[in-house]
Amino acid sequence: MDAVQLLKDQHDAVDRLFAMIEEADDGARKAALFVELADALAAHVTIEEDQFYPAVKAKQTADMLLEATEEHLAIKRVLADLLGLTPTDPRFTAKLKVLQEEVTHHAREEEEAKLFPKVRRLLDADELEALGGEMSTQYEALLEASPRFGVPGDLAHAAAI
Repeated sequence: MDAVQLLKDQHDAVDRLFAMIEEADDGARKAALFVELADALAAHVTIEEDQFYPAVKAKQTADMLLEATEEHLAIKRVLADLLGLTPTDPRFTAKLKVLQEEVTHHAREEEEAKLFPKVRRLLDADELEALGGEMSTQYEALLEASPRFGVPGDLAHAAAI
């Protein structure tokens, strides 16, 4: 799978997790879904910052990537706040909604408005496929290591690319 499609699929999976959390009426189920969401977001942000953004950094994308890493930092900060709460905390639902809005804005901006269309013009199909394979491998390895636990320690500044 090419890198852009991989990231779009991950965006869609995160959207589904947000919906499932919203629909969950059991605290334990909501907590379990949130752990899955937190790991998925942490792993997704990591592969974008470690592999995708450096691979697509060019004069045409540099400003977009700076903005994207700042959006990642905002997402990480809300995610870190949520990791310190339980689903029964009155602030959990409000912070989850803020996280969802941040993630949705970031994903849609990448997909539709800015980055992904440019990346498709910068990299050929073989390059996107190779990058997607490397990103997928890293993503799966990250998920096995509960990447959400690294988020609170990664809030000092946006990632350098």
